[in-house]
Amino acid sequence: MPDHMTTETHDPRDIPILTDAVAADGRTYGFFDAKAVHAAVVTETLNLADSLLHQAAKDIEATLFERVFDRLRAQLPELVDRVLREHAMLSSATATTVVPSSAADTEA
Repeated sequence: MPDHMTTETHDPRDIPILTDAVAADGRTYGFFDAKAVHAAVVTETLNLADSLLHQAAKDIEATLFERVFDRLRAQLPELVDRVLREHAMLSSATATTVVPSSAADTEA
Protein backbone atom coordinates (compact mmCIF):
# COMPACT_ATOMS: atom_id res chain seq x y z
CA MET A 1 0.00 0.00 0.00
CA PRO A 2 1.52 3.39 -0.94
CA ASP A 3 2.35 5.72 1.96
CA HIS A 4 -0.14 8.43 0.92
CA MET A 5 -3.00 5.95 1.10
CA THR A 6 -2.55 4.85 4.71
CA THR A 7 -5.41 5.28 7.12
CA GLU A 8 -3.19 6.52 9.98
CA THR A 9 -3.90 10.00 11.25
CA HIS A 10 -1.34 12.66 10.47
CA ASP A 11 0.37 14.45 13.35
CA PRO A 12 0.50 18.17 12.42
CA ARG A 13 3.75 18.51 14.39
CA ASP A 14 5.50 16.23 11.88
CA ILE A 15 7.47 18.45 9.54
CA PRO A 16 7.90 16.97 6.08
CA ILE A 17 11.50 16.43 5.08
CA LEU A 18 12.53 16.54 1.45
CA THR A 19 14.54 13.43 0.70
CA ASP A 20 15.18 13.91 -3.02
CA ALA A 21 18.53 15.50 -3.79
CA VAL A 22 18.54 18.62 -5.94
CA ALA A 23 21.71 19.57 -7.75
CA ALA A 24 23.39 22.63 -6.29
CA ASP A 25 24.57 23.82 -9.69
CA GLY A 26 21.27 25.59 -10.36
CA ARG A 27 20.40 23.63 -13.49
CA THR A 28 16.87 23.92 -14.82
CA TYR A 29 15.06 20.61 -14.53
CA GLY A 30 12.70 20.36 -17.44
CA PHE A 31 9.70 22.11 -15.96
CA PHE A 32 11.22 24.27 -13.17
CA ASP A 33 14.27 26.27 -12.19
CA ALA A 34 15.77 24.89 -8.95
CA LYS A 35 17.00 28.30 -7.76
CA ALA A 36 13.62 29.93 -8.36
CA VAL A 37 11.82 27.11 -6.55
CA HIS A 38 14.28 27.32 -3.66
CA ALA A 39 13.79 31.09 -3.38
CA ALA A 40 10.01 30.71 -3.54
CA VAL A 41 9.99 28.01 -0.85
CA VAL A 42 12.24 30.08 1.42
CA THR A 43 10.15 33.22 0.91
CA GLU A 44 6.85 31.45 1.53
CA THR A 45 8.27 29.62 4.57
CA LEU A 46 9.49 32.89 6.10
CA ASN A 47 6.13 34.54 5.40
CA LEU A 48 4.28 31.64 7.02
CA ALA A 49 6.60 31.64 10.05
CA ASP A 50 6.17 35.40 10.43
CA SER A 51 2.40 35.11 10.24
CA LEU A 52 2.31 32.25 12.75
CA LEU A 53 4.57 34.13 15.17
CA HIS A 54 2.44 37.28 14.97
CA GLN A 55 -0.71 35.26 15.63
CA ALA A 56 0.95 33.46 18.54
CA ALA A 57 2.04 36.81 20.01
CA LYS A 58 -1.53 38.12 19.71
CA ASP A 59 -2.86 34.98 21.40
CA ILE A 60 -0.33 35.30 24.23
CA GLU A 61 -1.11 39.00 24.64
CA ALA A 62 -4.85 38.29 24.79
CA THR A 63 -4.32 35.57 27.39
CA LEU A 64 -2.12 37.80 29.56
CA PHE A 65 -4.54 40.71 29.21
CA GLU A 66 -7.38 38.46 30.36
CA ARG A 67 -5.36 37.19 33.34
CA VAL A 68 -4.46 40.72 34.43
CA PHE A 69 -8.06 41.87 34.30
CA ASP A 70 -9.23 38.74 36.13
CA ARG A 71 -6.75 39.50 38.91
CA LEU A 72 -7.75 43.16 38.95
CA ARG A 73 -11.42 42.20 39.12
CA ALA A 74 -10.68 39.83 42.00
CA GLN A 75 -8.48 42.23 43.99
CA LEU A 76 -10.23 45.55 43.34
CA PRO A 77 -13.00 45.16 45.97
CA GLU A 78 -10.45 44.53 48.75
CA LEU A 79 -8.30 47.42 47.53
CA VAL A 80 -11.23 49.84 47.55
CA ASP A 81 -12.33 48.61 50.97
CA ARG A 82 -8.80 49.03 52.40
CA VAL A 83 -8.40 52.56 50.99
CA LEU A 84 -11.81 53.59 52.29
CA ARG A 85 -10.98 52.23 55.78
CA GLU A 86 -7.62 54.05 55.79
CA HIS A 87 -9.24 57.34 54.82
CA ALA A 88 -12.01 56.85 57.36
CA MET A 89 -9.41 56.30 60.10
CA LEU A 90 -7.47 59.38 58.99
CA SER A 91 -10.66 61.45 58.93
CA SER A 92 -11.72 60.30 62.39
CA ALA A 93 -8.22 60.89 63.80
CA THR A 94 -8.16 64.40 62.33
CA ALA A 95 -11.67 65.14 63.60
CA THR A 96 -10.78 64.19 67.20
CA THR A 97 -7.66 66.37 67.35
CA VAL A 98 -9.35 69.50 66.08
CA VAL A 99 -9.54 72.05 68.89
CA PRO A 100 -12.71 74.16 68.89
CA SER A 101 -12.05 77.83 68.24
CA SER A 102 -13.59 78.92 71.59
CA ALA A 103 -11.20 76.67 73.53
CA ALA A 104 -8.25 77.96 71.53
CA ASP A 105 -9.20 81.56 72.38
CA THR A 106 -9.33 80.85 76.10
CA GLU A 107 -5.91 79.15 76.12
CA ALA A 108 -4.13 82.06 74.44
